[in-house]
Amino acid sequence: MLQFFRRNIPTGTPEYLIVGLGNPGGKYEFTRHNVGFMCLDTLALDLNVKINKIKFKSLTADVVLAGKRCILMKPQTFMNNSGQAVREATDFYKIEPEKIIVVFDDVSLPFAGLRLRRNGSDGGHNGVKSIIYHLKSDAFPRVKVGIGAKPHPEMQLMDWVLSSFTKEELTKLKDTAADVCKALELIVADDMEKAMMLYN
Repeated sequence: MLQFFRRNIPTGTPEYLIVGLGNPGGKYEFTRHNVGFMCLDTLALDLNVKINKIKFKSLTADVVLAGKRCILMKPQTFMNNSGQAVREATDFYKIEPEKIIVVFDDVSLPFAGLRLRRNGSDGGHNGVKSIIYHLKSDAFPRVKVGIGAKPHPEMQLMDWVLSSFTKEELTKLKDTAADVCKALELIVADDMEKAMMLYN
């Protein structure tokens, strides 16, 4: 269970920016590319908040996680321009890349699998590529959620990532999203090693 504090009101300067990647709009809500949004929605539900404040070209929420003030952020710029929103927030709050955690989908992982990394390349993910470009750094931690490979080699990658999850997949993703929330709490608590050990 998350060790959060419902009664705590965030004070002081935010220490972490937790970014879930996806595309805005109802037509994309349950698509594979939006798993970052979905995981942040799960975290917000656990913390009894809504990610609905419009700021930095994003929907945001100000929360306390692991005793630290964090900004939850769902960029509304569409995936390929996610870095614009992230840069605005980091410039405003003066948050270093090492304390920007990005949650996103990964076609190279089996469905519902997790992989945590301290930093790294964009791996062909356009949202991550945009963030690296705008931050001029790839030193941010990331939580990758597996959506599985294309079912057919001839299928376009865009068609696959913009396809919707099945009801069965959405049910399974609930457990994965719960693990993402626990991993995020550990990362914010400065225990990336334990998070990687438990969830990689």
